[in-house]
Amino acid sequence: MVGEAERRRLVDEVAAIYEWIEVRHTQEPDRAGWCQACGACCDFPAYDHRLYVTPPELVYLAAKLGMRELRSMTTGRCPYQEGPRCTVHEHRFAACRIFCCGGDGDFQSELSEEVLRRLKALCEQCHVPYRYQDLAAALAGFNGGTYRSAEAPYPGDSAGECTSLPH
Repeated sequence: MVGEAERRRLVDEVAAIYEWIEVRHTQEPDRAGWCQACGACCDFPAYDHRLYVTPPELVYLAAKLGMRELRSMTTGRCPYQEGPRCTVHEHRFAACRIFCCGGDGDFQSELSEEVLRRLKALCEQCHVPYRYQDLAAALAGFNGGTYRSAEAPYPGDSAGECTSLPH
């Protein structure tokens, strides 16, 4: 089973991935675009898209918010949106960090591919099953026990260490 030290390491690695995204945005602000904090992209049906997340991102969010603060997605809107405001902005998912309405699509695709590669490698390193799921399904599985809580191991976790990934 993955222990608490490994879980903390997983959360630290996700934080490093999120920091890498921020650095890339800072390095190429014209390509990155900017978030106008309008909340339009958080209404998935109206914006005609979906948000996909991975298990490490959910573990990270649960670790930062606490399991009781994880919300189910009951409508087409992100459950963390209140008005135009993101209530988890500091801890938001990778795709939310990458996508900006005025951003360059190719740049966003490049970032997404690299981030997904890193998240998948992190899953392999930590013996966490890799899933790339729609937010509603991922939250339902995480909250409903398909994934156990951030305080308990995932199904299929094996003994061993979650080793650090190269950055």
